[in-house]
Amino acid sequence: MAQILMNSRMSAEGQRPICQDTGIVVAYVRVGMKVQWETDSSLEDMVNEGVRRAYTHPDNVLRASIVNPPIGARKNTGDNTPAVTHTQLVAGDSVEVRLAAKGGGSENKSKFAILNPSDSIVDWVLETVPKMGAGWCPPGILGIGIGGSAEKAMVLAKESLLDPIDIHVLRARGPRTRVEELRLELLDKVNALGIGAQGLGGLTTVLDVKVKEYPTHAASLPVAMIPNCAATRHAHFVLDGSGPAALDPPRLEDWPKVSWAPSDDARRVNLDSLTREAIAEWKAGDRLLLSGKLLTGRDAAHKRIASLFEAGEPLPDGVDFTNRIIYYVGPVDPVRDEIVGPAGPTTSTRMDKFTELMLGKTGLIGMVGKAERGDATIESIRRYKAVYLIAVGGAAYLVSKAIRKTRLIAFEDLGMEAIREFEVVDMPVTVAVDASGESVHESGPKAWRGRIADLPVEVA
Repeated sequence: MAQILMNSRMSAEGQRPICQDTGIVVAYVRVGMKVQWETDSSLEDMVNEGVRRAYTHPDNVLRASIVNPPIGARKNTGDNTPAVTHTQLVAGDSVEVRLAAKGGGSENKSKFAILNPSDSIVDWVLETVPKMGAGWCPPGILGIGIGGSAEKAMVLAKESLLDPIDIHVLRARGPRTRVEELRLELLDKVNALGIGAQGLGGLTTVLDVKVKEYPTHAASLPVAMIPNCAATRHAHFVLDGSGPAALDPPRLEDWPKVSWAPSDDARRVNLDSLTREAIAEWKAGDRLLLSGKLLTGRDAAHKRIASLFEAGEPLPDGVDFTNRIIYYVGPVDPVRDEIVGPAGPTTSTRMDKFTELMLGKTGLIGMVGKAERGDATIESIRRYKAVYLIAVGGAAYLVSKAIRKTRLIAFEDLGMEAIREFEVVDMPVTVAVDASGESVHESGPKAWRGRIADLPVEVA
């Protein structure tokens, strides 16, 4: 939590992204029916032009993450367009715009079900949240849409996340509606699951629960749940024709006085002389400070490596994973005097399908990412006596300060997904799965559930 808060303040001071995943832009646009446009462009074209200018601004380049088509070539569009635009015609002569830059880690954990009208929404949420794992980077916010049709429930859940955090106000005055009662009940019961920050166990998994509802068919109870990560990024403004909207930057005094520094108990690790025997001494939960050379690679790079092996072809020149650790990251391009832009971890479970291959055929002995690994992957880690480490999701700017050099190694055409070599100094990580197969994403929440059950007061 200290790393997340310190990273947030550093990002405000440096005017750089909190997280390397600067998201897919989702725009909710309410257009007054008296508005007249002085353009031949469509509304979606105008939104996309705004996104294009924002993501390619030379002084604060944001990561382009949108690929088209979604199946097949999946080529990066280069400017993060197109956005997803929801339009509503309303009375009036102004345009209200609400924007969210929604990261893939949290978006990928979206859930939907059509329950029976007699089913319990609370039971469904409590059953579903633990299955989401930690890839959505808790603590965050749960957006829940109830009713309408299948697509309406999903839109309601996403839109609910745009509302301000106000659960503390609601608790202080007490609920007045069934929806408000539901929000408070879900907040307490989800936090009592003990999932905690980064899924490592703790009292705080969600900071707020948002609920929007809509009338539905008598035979249906559509329910959607979409989480927001710790790096919530929204912008709300109104255009009335008098000129561009002005948004005030955050005030640094609004941040809590939190600082973070490497623990004196952390083990310093030289990556350049690492051996399988050395990592066998690490235990789940150990804190490490990595220094030396670290390879990078994520989805597209792993898929290409798998294709090379399948075709009987060697790895590209310069790619040698023997006794190396790979960092699952797709960094933001650097600006000004940066070595690399924000470079936090991506969700590791997406690489689970490649882990057996990587550990069995490349000599790789460790991985760095975020969130839990699947059972089969943990078994592969145990069998090959490898390790899985986690960096803090949502602390990308802080992590990037540990990167002192970067060099392209292979697959340049993959852009942010290319294989690079980072030279790092005291990069903070935690052992999430040790060589014996012990996982902190299992032991941490389990221990906290026991502690929470013994608390004399309700979990807030």
